[in-house]
Amino acid sequence: MRVVKYTLLGVVLYLLFLVINVPAALVWQFAPVPNGIKASGLNGTLWQGQAEQLTVAGRQLEQVSWELHPSQLLTGQAGLSFRLDGGVARGQGSVSYGLSGLAVDNLRLSAPLPWLLGNTRLPFRTKVGGNATLSLNDSAQGTPWCDRLSGRVLVDGLDVNNQFGQYPLGNLAGTLSCDQGNLKLVMDEAENTIGVQGEALLLADNQVKVAAQIKPTDSQPSDLRQALTFLGKPNADGAYPINYNGPIPGL
Repeated sequence: MRVVKYTLLGVVLYLLFLVINVPAALVWQFAPVPNGIKASGLNGTLWQGQAEQLTVAGRQLEQVSWELHPSQLLTGQAGLSFRLDGGVARGQGSVSYGLSGLAVDNLRLSAPLPWLLGNTRLPFRTKVGGNATLSLNDSAQGTPWCDRLSGRVLVDGLDVNNQFGQYPLGNLAGTLSCDQGNLKLVMDEAENTIGVQGEALLLADNQVKVAAQIKPTDSQPSDLRQALTFLGKPNADGAYPINYNGPIPGL
């Protein structure tokens, strides 16, 4: 009986050794990878490895490394930490997935806006330039979008060009939160040079609700100042309303 126990223990340890050391390239070869996701230059193991390049929805991520956290499996979650150290997109963070959905912690991702938008067609033949940085301290998936969310979004050197003119809008910042399951972005005019203050809610079915205002400032490009009158009449503080409730423009 003792021999049988030791034999079974040896088999279990051997299988565990194989699982821990299974090459990432072998797992990828047999995994049910969704369409639009490709990887090359895979090294390491399933638990700790690297990919020279990862393509997701036509966007390339370079020098991607990850480390799985087996201890989270005891709580019914699959979790990993990752880093992006190459290419135009850089970042790091922790991601976990369980019965309650996806959760992201300590995320920081920085990438050029044209890269993030990809082939998305914006209304009025709009082209944008600049770089965006997303920071999430704590977030979790919910209905329709989130259960909790705490973070910031920064845009450096935002430049908008469309059929109406050229709008170098400069640097912008906003605070992200979760409002009854909806994604909420709040902007303060003290954190941008174009006088925008208010909030935007991303609702279910790709609907968006904007309640904001913009004041004329000396830092605004001339095309923008001339276009403010199309927003309606200014209030007592000289701010023009920016109100919208409907589908995300361009979708």
